[in-house]
Amino acid sequence: MQEFNESQFFIETQVPEDELIISRTDLQGNISYANETFCEISGYTQEELIGKKHSIVRHPDMPSSAFADIWSALANKKQWRGFVKNLRKDKGFYWVEAIISGVYKNGQLVEYKSLRHPVTYADKLKYQILYDKMRAENGETKRRVIYE
Repeated sequence: MQEFNESQFFIETQVPEDELIISRTDLQGNISYANETFCEISGYTQEELIGKKHSIVRHPDMPSSAFADIWSALANKKQWRGFVKNLRKDKGFYWVEAIISGVYKNGQLVEYKSLRHPVTYADKLKYQILYDKMRAENGETKRRVIYE
């Protein structure tokens, strides 16, 4: 098991304005598709992403209640739109505005898709402050990632 120093989380990768990050997951949250931009921005290869839980890019700054909100919207057949701070393979981060929805065939939910695009500096600052507050309210104040 390897523990990383918190200072490694201060290196940000900018999502280019003209890029769209796209991924799909099965119903258990395992990545089934990752476009080239997702791979480039996250620092992972397709081989490293496919079959892994989408939480592989979950940054410790993201409060668990934000993900509860996502799953609640999806369970009610609604689209979720919001701001997400993601973790890169090299322990840096990147911000995106995400649109997540279910994919239905013949009325049956078969997978989830996520489209993500860049975020303004003002939104990054706004949501970092909000998420810090949410984590504190949830008792999730420690920023630490442990990898095996």
